[in-house]
Amino acid sequence: MKTATNAPLGKDVIGLAGLFLTSGTMHFVKPEPFEAMVPKQLPSRRALVYASGVAELACAVGLLVPRTRRVAGIVSAVLLVAVFPANVTMTSTAKRRLDRDPDDHRRQGYLAATVVRLPLQWPMIRTALRAGGVMR
Repeated sequence: MKTATNAPLGKDVIGLAGLFLTSGTMHFVKPEPFEAMVPKQLPSRRALVYASGVAELACAVGLLVPRTRRVAGIVSAVLLVAVFPANVTMTSTAKRRLDRDPDDHRRQGYLAATVVRLPLQWPMIRTALRAGGVMR
């Protein structure tokens, strides 16, 4: 019987690890957009951006290593749920900016992209849970 630790690495898990590697790296290369996503009620926004970047990088590596895939899958799912409010904040900020200039096609496209991104979080959570052996 294959478990999460010895199952072949699927394209979905590789894709999720790739997203985490890219996003986690960007938290350090260009932290400002991520800071804007952090809800204003939370303190130390830059530190939270760096911490979430480290978490994403650790999850990416953990998903790719068979011995750590189970824990990394579960932690990845928790991380994706934890950052969902930041994605909602990003969408509401995009909406407010578009409201100031409703004819700006760039802002229209950006808002559309942020709205489309919200439901995409759920398949990523399912992929993480499958990698962790929590669901099939």
